[in-house]
Amino acid sequence: MPPIRVGLKRVLVVDVGGTNLKVFLPGTDHAAVTPSGPRFTPRDMVDEIRKTVAGCPYDAVSIGVPAVVAKGRIAAEPPNLGPGWLRFEFEKALGRPVRLINDAAMQALGSYEGGTMLFLGLGTGLGTALVVDGRIVPLEFSQLPYKRGTYEDYLGAGGFTRFGPRVWRRHVAAAAATLKEATVADYVVLGGGRAGALADLPAGCRRGDNRNALAGGLRLWGRRRRSRE
Repeated sequence: MPPIRVGLKRVLVVDVGGTNLKVFLPGTDHAAVTPSGPRFTPRDMVDEIRKTVAGCPYDAVSIGVPAVVAKGRIAAEPPNLGPGWLRFEFEKALGRPVRLINDAAMQALGSYEGGTMLFLGLGTGLGTALVVDGRIVPLEFSQLPYKRGTYEDYLGAGGFTRFGPRVWRRHVAAAAATLKEATVADYVVLGGGRAGALADLPAGCRRGDNRNALAGGLRLWGRRRRSRE
């Protein structure tokens, strides 16, 4: 397969999750996957990228991080990863231009099919993003109060383990309905690693795919003006 080029660039797409790191080389649609976790630092990420790249040429990098990203910079340390992300010099470490985005926003951008779309990333935590007429609106719904905790407490990996699949699915359906109404979204995409555990999709929802992070990472370079990050 010839290299995928967006804006005349060979883009390396990196999706940093709380459980796994996924690296998409230019010209591929399958990720190299390695574990991440609560001690995973940006230096660990760079080391894994270098191992994966192994001489494969690339011109630019898109990195999705499970953290608040504002104006193209990480604004707070990721709660489910190790320290050091806030002030890390990504371009210096990788030697290429880098665009940073929240990981849920990157997958949301790649999942978008028009209108107003709400994205809920069901993974280690809960990632949320809204896309309105092709523009990303970053959200931080994970820590909003829900029941006796937060949305992340119930919809994240901890909630899945605590309540079991059946009750967890009910909470996902209830949250999706409430947040869809609150954001006046046309539809909801349920993505992230836990989305596969949904036997039946709630009304107004469709299933996402972690591979959509690749499309989102490419769109960061091909459609820069359509993103608010």
